[in-house]
Amino acid sequence: MDGLLFIDDEEGVRRSVARALKREPYPVLTAENGRQGVSVVEEDPARFGTVISDYKMPFMDGLETLTRIRAMNPEITRIILTGYATMDAAIAATNEGIDGFLTKPFDNIELRTQIRDINIRKRLRQFVAEPVYREIERSASALKPRYDEVTILFSDIRGFTAMSETVSPQELADFLNHRYFAPMGEIVYRFGGIVDKHIGDSIMVIFGSPVALSDDAVRAVRAAVAMQEKAGEIDRELAREGGLRLRIGIGVALGTVFAGVLGSLRKKEYTCIGRAVNVAARLTAMAVPGEILVSRPVYDVVRREIFADPLPKVAVRGFNSPMTVYRVC
Repeated sequence: MDGLLFIDDEEGVRRSVARALKREPYPVLTAENGRQGVSVVEEDPARFGTVISDYKMPFMDGLETLTRIRAMNPEITRIILTGYATMDAAIAATNEGIDGFLTKPFDNIELRTQIRDINIRKRLRQFVAEPVYREIERSASALKPRYDEVTILFSDIRGFTAMSETVSPQELADFLNHRYFAPMGEIVYRFGGIVDKHIGDSIMVIFGSPVALSDDAVRAVRAAVAMQEKAGEIDRELAREGGLRLRIGIGVALGTVFAGVLGSLRKKEYTCIGRAVNVAARLTAMAVPGEILVSRPVYDVVRREIFADPLPKVAVRGFNSPMTVYRVC
């Protein structure tokens, strides 16, 4: 839901905010301290879309309050409210992952506008990869079309089409979101990659654009290993439950691609196009459940740090010459 919870130990401030937001299209609740606020959210974590907490409060300050609330529902937009005297602390809190901060005293119109703006930025980050979002914030020109050397990772569920015909749409959506996209996305984030897009039951990941690091290929392969380990763990859980299974194949390729914002007037996205994307997709299609296949350019970069065995040269659909492919051990 999209309810808003306001937490402040001053009754006058709570009344003022409730009045300022009474015409907004969402329910507004208040709590008089952090402990009470955490208890309110704990009753129904999905009830709230936004929580605003005063920074300085007895017993539990705003940062601790919002940290506990995030543990219950990371989708909640969390905002710190502070006086000018604690502005530096509030900014530091924002840098630690709080979605935004507001200052006291506040103007009612400004308050409503800032809450909307912070929520919009929060929601945008669900659709735009964090490094891309930071580049846009820093300078829109940073995302101008260019050629980048990147490592592309594709992941795909084996036997997904047949499985999808045996369960309800809701069960299928829950499986994809909670057992596949979410855990795999967290691994990608941990290794510094960008989830470029979800294509059916496939995930396309970019390492090296728009932000490049010296070890992009190594991190991509390590991410692939971690993804297979996690998929195996989830698959064992699913096997005990009966029904859907999570067996994935992964392909990783490296090369120079065109990178930039592409799309129509109504729908655009930051993405990459080029040989490396096609090779990664083809390798993924070739990989058996639990397997990671990498191209020769990837192997040449990672061979000192990651073990992989060469396979006999294979004909890859869409390419004229057979390729040397390596299986990560």
